[in-house]
Amino acid sequence: MVAIGRALMAQPKLLLLDEPSLGLAPKMVEEIARIVTDISREGGLSILLVEQNARMALRLSDFAYVLERGRIVLSGPGTDLLASEFVQKAYLGV
Repeated sequence: MVAIGRALMAQPKLLLLDEPSLGLAPKMVEEIARIVTDISREGGLSILLVEQNARMALRLSDFAYVLERGRIVLSGPGTDLLASEFVQKAYLGV
């Protein structure tokens, strides 16, 4: 959270977050998700989120890209990808 706050002090037009949930307890992951959503909606700031927690990332994203071995294999609105049978089987273990 300190890193996010420090980045916001520069008043960027785009905020890049690389694995903000890495190593955090589940309660803190939800807090980070809430903060990212608040920053985007209330601050009008564009956010590029790189995240292995696919469920959280897709839930938060207006638009998402799924990368596999460095290549884009799927793209679209986050909610559409979250509902995709391919994404559910390959990345969400459903």
